[in-house]
Amino acid sequence: MLFMVIERFKPGAVAAVGERFRRDGRMQPEGLVYHASWLEPAGERCFQVMEAAHPELLNTWMSRWDDLMEFEVIPVLTSADFWAKVSSGASPP
Repeated sequence: MLFMVIERFKPGAVAAVGERFRRDGRMQPEGLVYHASWLEPAGERCFQVMEAAHPELLNTWMSRWDDLMEFEVIPVLTSADFWAKVSSGASPP
């Protein structure tokens, strides 16, 4: 399953986030796949697409960063997958 993860950096945490990332990497557990990310120009939020067969893997990963940021997680489908479901007569999730 794909997830759009919105990270909101806590006040004054941007430098610490960058330092931890350079030192420790993304720190995701095995089975959690990072696809891409974008940061808004002000550096207050990061938008990431992650993939996991088990959503609890996201909780493990977020617990490694929750001292520096807050998370919003939204399950998403690719456009192709969404329209394939609609075309097959299945209700969108």
